[in-house]
Amino acid sequence: MSHPQLELSNDELLTTTRAVRKRLDFDKPVPMSILEECMEIAVQAPTGSNAQGWQFMFVTEQAKKDRIAQLYAQVWEIYKTMPVAIHHLHRDSGDQSLVASQARSTSSAEFLAANMAKAPVLLIPCVAGRIDAPEIAGGGNFAQAATYGSIIPAAWSFMIAARARGLGTAWTTLHLMHEREVAELLGIPYAEYTQVALIPIAYTLGTNFKPAYRPPVSTVMHVDQW
Repeated sequence: MSHPQLELSNDELLTTTRAVRKRLDFDKPVPMSILEECMEIAVQAPTGSNAQGWQFMFVTEQAKKDRIAQLYAQVWEIYKTMPVAIHHLHRDSGDQSLVASQARSTSSAEFLAANMAKAPVLLIPCVAGRIDAPEIAGGGNFAQAATYGSIIPAAWSFMIAARARGLGTAWTTLHLMHEREVAELLGIPYAEYTQVALIPIAYTLGTNFKPAYRPPVSTVMHVDQW
C-alpha cells in the first residue's frame, strides 16, 4: 500500500519540515503501514563504513508512552532553568524577528512537554555501540561524529518522508537523561545500543507549513577562511 503524498517540490519539502508540536493531531490514528513506508526511505540514508547499525523503536502502547512522557516532563523542569534552554537562547540577540521566533518555539515546546503521551506514536532511533563507552574506536570527537552521523541522516529522512505524507514530527532529546530506564521499559539492550532521540509522530492539523525565520546565511557561511 502506497500512501498519498502532499504536492510539494523538493525545496518546499526541505524548508517546511518543521518541528511540529501544537499542530499534532492526537486523535487521528497513525497506521503502521505508513510508518513502514517511511522506514523504507529512512534506511536508504548513508552510514559510516556502510555499517547500517541502526534500530528504530516505535512506541504505541499507552502505558509505555505515559511513562516515557513522565520522564520527559521531569527533565523538562530541569532543562528550562539551564542557560542553553529554548527559553533563554537569542533573548539578547538584538534581532527582534529571531526573538519572536524563539518565543513561539518556546510556547510550542512547553505544549509538547505537557502532552507528549498523547502522540499516537513515539519513535526512538538507536545506533549500535555506546557513544559514552571509553573503548569506542578512535574515541573523542571522531567516534561521536561517526556514530551520530550514522543514525541522524536516517532519522531525518524518516521525518521528511513523514512530512511528505501529512505527518508531523519533532526531534527531542531530554528523555536521554533517563536513557537506561527507557531501555529497560522497552527492552532496548542498553549496553549494545545508544538512543539518540525521542520523536513524537502524528498527522498534522492542516498541512500548510512555512519556512521559519532565519538570519541571513552570510552570518553563518564561511569560505576558505573563518
